[in-house]
Order: sequence, then C-alpha cells, then structure tokens
Amino acid sequence: MPHITERGSSAPSSRPARLADGTAWSVAEELPVAIIYNRRNYAVMLATPSDIADFAIGFSLSEGIVTRLGDIEAIEIINQDIGIDLHIELVPDRLERLEIVHRRRNLPGRAGCGLCGLENAETLITPLPRVSPAPVELSCDALAKAMASLTDCQPLNSQTRSVHAAAWCNATGDILITREDVGRHNALDKLIGANARNGVDHTAGFLVMSSRCSYELIEKAARAGIPALASISAPTAFALRKAAEANIRLYARSGTGFVALD
Repeated sequence: MPHITERGSSAPSSRPARLADGTAWSVAEELPVAIIYNRRNYAVMLATPSDIADFAIGFSLSEGIVTRLGDIEAIEIINQDIGIDLHIELVPDRLERLEIVHRRRNLPGRAGCGLCGLENAETLITPLPRVSPAPVELSCDALAKAMASLTDCQPLNSQTRSVHAAAWCNATGDILITREDVGRHNALDKLIGANARNGVDHTAGFLVMSSRCSYELIEKAARAGIPALASISAPTAFALRKAAEANIRLYARSGTGFVALD
C-alpha cells in the first residue's frame, strides 16, 4: 500500500451559488490537478477535489503507468489555492517504463475526449487486453436494481446536478462503492483507485456509469480488468469497437430496461 500524505487544506467539492431568481444552489468545484511522477510532470487534469488519493492510484493504473498497486511507493497531495499538486513516487522499474513510453502529457486534460497531449494517434490503434474469455451476461433485474439505486449514491450530484458517477456493483446489482467527479473518466479513475486499495475482484461484479459510454471509459475498464459496463446513455461507435476488442459487455438503458450492445 502506498504511503499517502497530504499538505494544506483541501478545497470543498462544491460551493454555494445563487440563481437569478434568488434560489440558493450549489455548483461543483473543478480545479487543476498536476500529476507528477518522480518529479517529472506528466499531466494536468481538471477534476473535482475529492478522493484525490483514489484518483492518483486509478489514473496511474488506467493510464498503464503502473500495473499493480505495489508499483506506487508514495503519494503526496499538496493542496494550494490555485489547484492541487499530486506527487507520485514509483518503484524504479516503472519509472524506466514511463521514460520509454514517451506519452508525457503537457496540456490540460479536458472532460470530454481524454486524448489531450498525446504525441500521436498510435494509442488509439493499440489493442486493448481481453478481460474475459467470453462476454459477461448480466440479468435485467441486476441492471435495473443498480441503476435505480444510483441516484441515492451520488451525494455531490444531489447538491449540484452537474457531476458524473462511477459505481461498482456486485453480480446481483447492489452498489458497493461510488465515486463522483465533474469528468466521467475522472470518476472512473477514482473508482478504480478505491477498488485497488480495497482489493476488489473485478471479475465478481460490474460497472455503472451515469453518462454515455465513450472510448476512454472502455480503455480504462479494460486495463482494470472490468468485464461489464452499464451506462445511462448509448456508447459511441468507437467505444463499441474497442469493447468488442477487449471482450467487455456493454449495456445501455433503453426505455424502461437495459439492452446488451454488440
């Protein structure tokens, strides 16, 4: 388990606001998070300032920087007025791989595409690992149960109505853990990190996302070994192709139920 330290006061996840008609409301916070591996700048992501240690771990895993939790020696979270510096110390052999990959990002990460700062398009055509020998079949009851419970598991969204959630469910549809963020891919990174810290077996459940299913969610799920994903909205065509490549079963809401997508 990485040694985790934090300096400075963390920012709130939401702030009060007032609508034009005088109604009190809350808006989600979004701050730049600088990700630094062994004193090497890697990326700047815009994220909600909550569960940052989970984000550090999940991002490192889903980006392929590390392959297991033990590859991270320490995490230091430095809270500042203008954002967060996230210092991640890797074991020596993973640092060597980071130098070889040459995928260091220097542009702000944006909530939509997940591709900012890549030097070329080679990553998009690199085959994803197959996460299961055969597509996982989920019951309609399990999917409906999970989606019906999702709203109650999003405390930040209940305040702001503007953030995404990634939820981990067991095979019968019980939500076991949820993470929230303004960015859907950030929410998934936080969930992957939390599951890694808790030793969760990803073959024993499925992922629910409160968003459409786009390419970067499939990439992150594949690297985390997640075999099934259910989303509120339909996936993109590219996401479908990459899911088939990784043997990840996708489900999307259709009317009052859910359908499997091939």
